Amino acid sequence: MSGGSSRLARPAGAGRVDFGRRSLILRRRRFGLKIELRSVAVCGALGLVVIMLALVALATGSYQLSLGQVASALTGGETGLVHDIVVEWRLPRVAAAVIFGAALGVSGAMFQSLTRNPLASPDVIGFSAGSYTGALIVIILINGSYVQVAGGALLGGIATALLVYVLAWSRGVQGFRLIIAGIGVSAMLASLNTWMMLRAKLEVALSAAAWGAGSLNGVSWDQVRIGGAFIAVLLVLAGMLSRPMRQLELGDDTAAAQGVRIAAARLALIVVGVALTATVTAASGPIAFIALAAPQIARRLARTAGITLLPAAFVGALLLVAADFVAQHLAPTPLPVGLITVMIGGGYLGWLLFLEARRRM
Repeated sequence: MSGGSSRLARPAGAGRVDFGRRSLILRRRRFGLKIELRSVAVCGALGLVVIMLALVALATGSYQLSLGQVASALTGGETGLVHDIVVEWRLPRVAAAVIFGAALGVSGAMFQSLTRNPLASPDVIGFSAGSYTGALIVIILINGSYVQVAGGALLGGIATALLVYVLAWSRGVQGFRLIIAGIGVSAMLASLNTWMMLRAKLEVALSAAAWGAGSLNGVSWDQVRIGGAFIAVLLVLAGMLSRPMRQLELGDDTAAAQGVRIAAARLALIVVGVALTATVTAASGPIAFIALAAPQIARRLARTAGITLLPAAFVGALLLVAADFVAQHLAPTPLPVGLITVMIGGGYLGWLLFLEARRRM
């Protein structure tokens, strides 16, 4: 070795130690909960934005109100016309947008995690179309109530999920095969839906067509209460399935080694995800692309390694509240919210293609 000092080349980033993401771990006997602080901060920020946008939506309309009047009406300080406008007319719509958006965000997160593919969402792989078909059958044949339509949407979604699952099966289910089979089934169901609309009575067909565009116009407090209670139960079940969901992302062999019953966990995830989509579809029609975009936007905001349910729920709520505000107040004429979410979804798909093109350059 020469007498001069010898220096070894240091790799880029040397001297910086990655201690992982900042987390809060709560333990009590056999119960343990890990909370990532960035995810909590992101959810808090998204929640504040949702609340602010909801208040603006409650104040905006043909009868303009101040935020003070809205707050007073919500706390019982207003009576008469202002109370009716805020609480009876506008609040059901805004509450439905928040609840249904959160449900769609969680449903999309579950399917994207299950297939490990950012394009796997209920509307892409046909489950929304199946729910729409089931609901449409109930509407056209028996002119059913909301509960009956919800039941038909749930049965249609589950039947479609089973059909897609069987068609995609080949020594297991791969995400790509599931998406291709789902797109084919969705196209066939769209044709069936069109045929049923053409065969229905004119007034029923017009009503079903308006509903099928995806709209919150006809949402009432009864639908918000019933659908919200059902969605709340499903969100609790989704939270209970979050751990096996993350373990399945590691692969079936790894998940089985950690004690996960693969078939039962996958079936539970599919049923809960379809039920969330079906509940929203029964109340407002098929609202596309919220379930597709929300999980991936949430993942980038929270910078998590995989898909997480809570940030996806907040992003879904924000997207649907914002889309409905644009559809009602910023468009030249009031539009069904489903048209705006399709535009959001188209922009999202273009963004994914742009990122993929940059990655391959």
